[in-house]
Amino acid sequence: MKILRLDASVRGDSHERLSYRSISRQLANHFLSELKVNNVHFEMKLRDVGKIPPAFIDEAWLAACFTPETKRTPEMQQALALSDSLIDELHWADLLLISTPMYNYGMPAALKAWFDQVIRVNKTFSFDLQRGDFPLAPIFSGKRLVLVSSTGEFGFEPGGVREHMNHLTTHIRTLSHYLGVEQVDDVQVQFQEFADARHEASKAQAFEAVAALAKAFLPQVPKQIEELMQSA
Repeated sequence: MKILRLDASVRGDSHERLSYRSISRQLANHFLSELKVNNVHFEMKLRDVGKIPPAFIDEAWLAACFTPETKRTPEMQQALALSDSLIDELHWADLLLISTPMYNYGMPAALKAWFDQVIRVNKTFSFDLQRGDFPLAPIFSGKRLVLVSSTGEFGFEPGGVREHMNHLTTHIRTLSHYLGVEQVDDVQVQFQEFADARHEASKAQAFEAVAALAKAFLPQVPKQIEELMQSA
């Protein structure tokens, strides 16, 4: 399995003060550790957008993007060089592991910048007006997303008191379609700003959920063999 890990928190995971450490990064670390515990073989590439943010797209980027590849100048090619590299990483991966906090009820600007760089016409999605009112379609397919996140408040889950304010997971789920993602697993720690028992319980539940999720990546035993093993 090939994993592209994206970390979006501006915090690290090794600060001397525990309360300063990124919870979302810790969740991602735990997921990878549990894969190893379960002997799930994987390769990984890391893109730490929290520490090294991608450049924002600009007018030159857009002009290069909509210029046919054979007609791009060296300057246009350079404007798209980072985007090309990021898309190559995405294309390589089977699984996207995104760790991110919720900032102002949405994703960090650096993570949005990454999405803007990789969601690109004729590279990750096609555009065809013959499709009517839904002309966009993803080019990649078969990918899976594990999204681990943390929030200061609570109630962002479906049916929660702040569901309507959750512009983090809903936005990422929408955009991930254009990355070829066909399955999303979402684990979130809430109550961080309250720093009370509810936060500790949410954190414990999230780490348990991540551990259980890692087991889902174990190679599946064919049903016939499983039945034979059970009857032996």
